[in-house]
Amino acid sequence: MAGGRREGRVVGWGGSSEGWGRGLGQDARMGHCEGRAVVGTGGGGALGVAVTRRLLAEGAHVHVPAHSEQDPVQLEPLQTERLHVTTGVNLSEENAVRSFYDSVPSLWASIHLVGGFTFGAFEDAAFSDFEKMVSMNIRSTWLCSRAAVRKMSGAPMGGRIVNVSARPVLEAMADVATYAMTKGAVATLTRCIGVELAPKNILVNAIPPSLMDTPANRAAMPDANHDSWPTVEEVVATIQWLASAENTLTWGEVVPVYGKA
Repeated sequence: MAGGRREGRVVGWGGSSEGWGRGLGQDARMGHCEGRAVVGTGGGGALGVAVTRRLLAEGAHVHVPAHSEQDPVQLEPLQTERLHVTTGVNLSEENAVRSFYDSVPSLWASIHLVGGFTFGAFEDAAFSDFEKMVSMNIRSTWLCSRAAVRKMSGAPMGGRIVNVSARPVLEAMADVATYAMTKGAVATLTRCIGVELAPKNILVNAIPPSLMDTPANRAAMPDANHDSWPTVEEVVATIQWLASAENTLTWGEVVPVYGKA
């Protein structure tokens, strides 16, 4: 902190904006996804890798639009004929998103984990941070959700969409106003299209994550109550259920995944 200014930071285009962890057991199940096509944005981020691993373990065909050069690198250990990584996809650009979803032969679920995070005193916020959050969090989610809906609308079984909102949308917090505002837009989009699309059996929900119990977070906050943090497995379990055919009743909801943290 310099001159009384609380320094902010922007984390961009990852599969996580809150410090996700990695490890998952190989026996994890995604539920009724065998042979089905699932899109996972942010697939190379820590949470994205975990979700991708579960989907592949279930037998799904996973399609990842790789915005970051690191995405293919992070996903390389999971490589299989059912993992399809498309590089150079700008998820805030309409034509790029349309082209990517058009390339997916059919679509059961679309899980939107990509996004960005910024924090700092609001009076010190840069307009460029606002523009980045709009692009990373609102534009990408809106474009991917619309493309997914158009792909699913004619399918007899419908489909599932899972977005990522944020805990400050439900519980106000200091120093995250710009970030929380854009994630609030994601929550509103989720609720509104959830109502609109439920009659087509396209069930749309979101999760609002917070800190997770990971080695990196423990190292960064050694004095925190780590036992109160949810694990990666617990968060992925919620995503797995919302994106599965087993979920037949929940739509238009922002489902908390922060436990007692």
